[in-house]
Amino acid sequence: MTELVGWRRARSAILFAGLGYFVDIFDLLLFAVLRVPSVRDLGAGDRMLEVGTLLQNTQLIGMMLGGLAWGMLGDRRGRRTVLYGSILLYSLATLGNATATSISQYVAWRFLAGIGLAGELGAALTLVSEMVDPRERGTATTLVATLGVMGAVAAALVGELLPWRTAYVIGGVLGLALLVLRLRIADSAMFHRTRATAHGRGDLRRLFTSPARALRYLRAIGIGMPIWFSSGVLITFAPEFATALGVAEPVTSGRAVLAFYAATTLGDLASGLLSQRLRSRRASVAIFMALNVAGIAAYLLGTASTAAGFYALCAWLGVATGYWAVMVTMAVEQFGTDLRATVGTSVPTFVRATAVPMTLAFVALRPGMGMQVAAGVIAAVVCGLAAVAVATQRETYGVSLDFTES
Repeated sequence: MTELVGWRRARSAILFAGLGYFVDIFDLLLFAVLRVPSVRDLGAGDRMLEVGTLLQNTQLIGMMLGGLAWGMLGDRRGRRTVLYGSILLYSLATLGNATATSISQYVAWRFLAGIGLAGELGAALTLVSEMVDPRERGTATTLVATLGVMGAVAAALVGELLPWRTAYVIGGVLGLALLVLRLRIADSAMFHRTRATAHGRGDLRRLFTSPARALRYLRAIGIGMPIWFSSGVLITFAPEFATALGVAEPVTSGRAVLAFYAATTLGDLASGLLSQRLRSRRASVAIFMALNVAGIAAYLLGTASTAAGFYALCAWLGVATGYWAVMVTMAVEQFGTDLRATVGTSVPTFVRATAVPMTLAFVALRPGMGMQVAAGVIAAVVCGLAAVAVATQRETYGVSLDFTES
């Protein structure tokens, strides 16, 4: 139980948090890479898009439920409890994906994996944020996110080079190995003080008992929605979009994911350092949101006619959505220690879960409007709500986190 330190003195906690997020992203993005070969192998036939949407939405619903459960557990029992339990569940579920012999089994394993995957990022960033000096907090969380996003690059490479069942086995084994390595992680002194004094820790209802607190929470979710629109719709269904947009050569999910997340690594690092340089989370997020809007427009207007150009647009979107860690850090900094893990875990989960209505709306609008127009309508709504959210959310750069909501 140490007091606040510089990020260099907290490097062990940052390393293990970043490695946990690496495995989390690796397992999460394996599905996007392996969607086509795995669903085809399990007999989806000509219903590839519909079955892929079902599997993604099932995973996201699991993440939504898991985000609530892990967050409340993190505020009541400690951040490290979540770091242990979540990685154990999603590692075993990822191994289970490799054993699926039907679509229904695949759906069940993706649901369980979703529950487990929901706990990692929020608990990791909450723990690191509570250990590091406010002036260096952004640097620490940026390092966690940058290391974590590299897991997507690894997932793309493994998914492209190996059979889909073997790739899932690798993901599960990586998670179990990291669980053993991180057994010595301790909770922050800030949490231990709150545990002894604060009441109502992790009570989700308290997020909505105050209108101001509820608006803070909803704005935190709204800020991240464009990220998951780009990832969950434009990148996940990149092969179908490429065909509709008239791209000459075939486009694969694995290469689209690789281009997107390799660039996201740069975006995460750049947005985090920019927020430190500008001393403003909001300004950094607003700049990257504008880049994302421009990238979505270029993508949907069909400015790329070759596979190389299309992958370049995927990379542009990756850089522009790299404000994910800054977004989660902003959410964590908005709330007191008695609700911080609940917020830090549930906000990114609910951001991801917004892909459920997005993809359902996309599938419903696509037959009448076409893929480009349907996606453009959804993007306009999502980006508009996000712009309002970031403009009205309070600035949190450098604030002390040693407070409670009570």
